[in-house]
Amino acid sequence: MRERLESLILQTAADLLAEAGDSEPLAGVTVEAPRQQEHGDFATNAAMVLTKRLRKSPREIAATLIERLGTGDGLIDRAEIAGPGFVNVWLAGGQWHDVLDRILRAGADFGRSDEGKDRKVQVEFVSANPTGPLSVGHGRQAILGDCVARLLEATGWSVVREYYFNNGGRQMRVLGDSVRARYLEQLGKAAAPPLDALQDAEADWPETLDGLPVVFPRDGYQGDYIGEIAAAIRDREGEGWLEEPGEGGFRQEAETRIFADIRRTLDSIGIAFDVYFNENGLYDAGEIDRVLDDLRASGLVYDEDGATWLRASELGLGRDRVIVKSSGEPTYLLPDIAYHREKFGRGFETIIDVQGADHKDQGPYVKAGVQALGHDPDQIEFLFHEFVTLSSDGHTVKQSTRKATFITIDELLADIGVDVFRYFMIERRAQSHLDFDLDLAKEKDWTRNPAYSLQYTHARTFGIERQAEERGVAMPTPEEVDTTRLALPEELELVKKLGEFPEVVSRAASSREPHHIVYYLREVTGLFNPYYQDKDRHEILTEDEGLTRARLGLTLAVRSVMAAGLRLLGMTAPERM
Repeated sequence: MRERLESLILQTAADLLAEAGDSEPLAGVTVEAPRQQEHGDFATNAAMVLTKRLRKSPREIAATLIERLGTGDGLIDRAEIAGPGFVNVWLAGGQWHDVLDRILRAGADFGRSDEGKDRKVQVEFVSANPTGPLSVGHGRQAILGDCVARLLEATGWSVVREYYFNNGGRQMRVLGDSVRARYLEQLGKAAAPPLDALQDAEADWPETLDGLPVVFPRDGYQGDYIGEIAAAIRDREGEGWLEEPGEGGFRQEAETRIFADIRRTLDSIGIAFDVYFNENGLYDAGEIDRVLDDLRASGLVYDEDGATWLRASELGLGRDRVIVKSSGEPTYLLPDIAYHREKFGRGFETIIDVQGADHKDQGPYVKAGVQALGHDPDQIEFLFHEFVTLSSDGHTVKQSTRKATFITIDELLADIGVDVFRYFMIERRAQSHLDFDLDLAKEKDWTRNPAYSLQYTHARTFGIERQAEERGVAMPTPEEVDTTRLALPEELELVKKLGEFPEVVSRAASSREPHHIVYYLREVTGLFNPYYQDKDRHEILTEDEGLTRARLGLTLAVRSVMAAGLRLLGMTAPERM
């Protein structure tokens, strides 16, 4: 409906410019739903955009626009000038009846579009290295990335979900050493030092075990999961691993088990990746060296103080960055640049990286490196999310990933379930800090827990259907619904809100902001539940057969939209609660 009105307004504005001898393209005109219902169905700033080009006051242009728009072939009921020159528009009531009919006929497809047809996008998210269980911070990124992917799919994009990880380097060596220390400790061959001595401990292993304490590696990984991996090795191998069992034995065992747990966790929250990409593959294929050679050839790399630098300052950034340390080891930046060139090689039109706010500094340099290699940096989008804190009883739950004093996704799921977890992780804008209220998330009452409130609205439509069946009334087909019987203001308001769904999906997809779906579903819930509960005014199953079918049709429309919205959030749409 908004698109039809926008097209009419833009054509009218273009006609006014043409009459004034102005053939330049028109930009900046908006047509949006006002915050307050009394200001109309839509409002446009067209008159104010035109004022400089037509050299007239906004209100004078607004009056001309209203006159020219007229009824818009039955689309418009009336229009008024507001404030400095806004035009508020009320659509003819029959237009909303047509919207309801379209919703009923579209069913589960209502809200879907082909905006991204024939366009290929990669969404890379989570990308946690296999050093421990997924924390709530990973959880926010997982749900954010998955919901963005769902929105893009709903708008016609061809989406590839990708998980990028590195199972090499110092962190993995420390992981293996941590497991080894616990293994030796469990065999009684030695004892790990107290935790308060860890920072002063040496990371080297003693030459002999008897009578000497195991030195836990500095910054070693702690927590029960390390001991559990060590116990599994002990139970299987006994004392057979007292001597290091070949290259990477403890490290490989830890990686295999932890990564399997990560994949099980992701599966439990409904996330499946199309591609798991290992950073080591870039080294094995020689891509790191090739990228470095190509950057040198571009003239944007130089050597200084034994290190290799990217001339990022020549690409508009504040300072140059080291890409190879004086030790000869690449920094994180070089493989990141190589990885993104590899993405372009797979033909993605758009690349979306979902990352934590602590990676903000890296993004511009990755783009600079990609640009130096001849690719368009604007095809890469970094979607950063702020951190998550957990609170209970008004207090923040302190967490530390390294010390494993954190609540894992699995632990949260055991307490609150997948649907509530997904809702709380996506209900706020990604760029806003997320305070995860554990007490509210555990609340079972649908009137208090906002996740259950949305699901209950969907389930309520099935409750209405069951009531109808008990009275021998079947749910109507679209052809059986006389939408004109819905004449009450609150009924038309609900239909208007339902009609906004395709636009909300489009906006959420294009802005990469799934929280818009949450806000929208709340608004539908806030309109439908009071409507249903006011039995005196809005009894759905009436003695009037035509009115009953119309209100049951409205109920079905609410069901379709709520189900589609919940699917976009990755939540279930229950029939009973």
